[in-house]
Amino acid sequence: MSKPKHVHLIGICGTAMASLAGLLQLSGWHVTGSDAAVYPPMSDLLASLRIPIRQPFAESNLQPSPDCILVGNAISRGNVELEAALDQKIPIYSMAQTLHEHFLRGRESLVIAGTHGKTTTTSMLAWIYEVAAQSDPKWAPSFLVGGVAENFGSSFALRPTKPFILEGDEYDTAFFDKGPKFLHYFPDALILTHVEYDHADIYADLDAARTAFRRLVNLVPRRGRIVAFDGSDNVTQCVAHAFCAVERYGFSADSHWRISDFSTKEDRSLWRVERQGSPWMDFEMSFVGEHNVLNATAAAALAAGQGVPEEAIRKALASFRSVKRRLEVCAEVAGITIIDDFAHHPTAIRETLRALRARYPGRRLWAVLEPRSNTLRRNVFEKELVESLQMADAVVLAAVYQQEKIPADQRLHAEHVVARLKERAVPAVLLPDVDAIVAHLADQLVAGDVVALLSNGGFGDIYHKLPQRLRESMREPGGKG
Repeated sequence: MSKPKHVHLIGICGTAMASLAGLLQLSGWHVTGSDAAVYPPMSDLLASLRIPIRQPFAESNLQPSPDCILVGNAISRGNVELEAALDQKIPIYSMAQTLHEHFLRGRESLVIAGTHGKTTTTSMLAWIYEVAAQSDPKWAPSFLVGGVAENFGSSFALRPTKPFILEGDEYDTAFFDKGPKFLHYFPDALILTHVEYDHADIYADLDAARTAFRRLVNLVPRRGRIVAFDGSDNVTQCVAHAFCAVERYGFSADSHWRISDFSTKEDRSLWRVERQGSPWMDFEMSFVGEHNVLNATAAAALAAGQGVPEEAIRKALASFRSVKRRLEVCAEVAGITIIDDFAHHPTAIRETLRALRARYPGRRLWAVLEPRSNTLRRNVFEKELVESLQMADAVVLAAVYQQEKIPADQRLHAEHVVARLKERAVPAVLLPDVDAIVAHLADQLVAGDVVALLSNGGFGDIYHKLPQRLRESMREPGGKG
């Protein structure tokens, strides 16, 4: 892969794969790709780049024969294109391997890792650097984010400068490399947000997940820095033997970067940060949630430690516009607000619902969940899932996505979740498909309701079907309009 040629990405619509496709195109490569599941925002991003997506997977997609193949971590043996590439001895690489070899060498690698918050925090840090670059071009960042950062309208950028900001994913790398992606990134500085048990298909237990994060910490050089959340014993264990400086952030009195005076005012968050016990900076941001304040503080702390001017940090966070599919208002119809949020873990669901409670006080909150991630499809967190969902006023569950692919003794049974919620006096229903969910909601929703659509996938295009059905019902005789 030393010279730009034709590269084909199998599984191109993955968030990291689509971003890498864009980086390769900027570097002069001819890029093609294929996938089986195509949905926004990455399908829209690839369309804007005029990178064709071939569907479905087929051996003919490799004609004309590419010079090399990049294979996404969702692709396994048996995929017809992968099998053809192996038969034809076309060179095969992983996303993380390619990123390291062709984009990180000679740059300053700034990695954001953790079970939760890494996409938003990466986007925040990239925007801080972008704002700083308005005064000094040396700060202009290259970046790769696992989502479309709204300030940029993109999930990637490539500049000739040193900083490269990237989301460090703990999920495995490829069918031939079962280690986490982030072990390829060799960070010069690292943010560690949270460490919890997740990706139950990859990690046997919490200790296995902690081991992966410890290995990442062990890659940071002595001259580097780690900015680590102070509210997690798991994070503390993971950074305990770091060879570099470790700076904690959060609400603890002895934190290096201590958050205080946090408040919510309508759709804005306000807070103060102390640096090593002394007043440092007051912040204001245009969206809510304690978890977002933590993310913003982590990004500010890392940027400040790297020398980014303080005024640029404050200005950037005040103008930050979030990430697609993170508390994104996707429609407002007849006084009903519909929110799209990426949901992969009970903790993330809890924090999303907490943030929506703060943003929309006094309004009825619906949680509409598709158990789709490899963690949510399993019963390992059934109790925690119930506890998270009970923060809503009403809950609608979709059938577990591809439940038949989960071992029978590990499967989440959504009917159990519904029963537990009803025991706690939370109205809940399990419905077989998106059409049934849309019909149910259209009959139940009234002006003032807030609907959180929670999934880490396409969710049967409910993001468009539900608003469309509500608009149609307004036009019907006797309808809500």
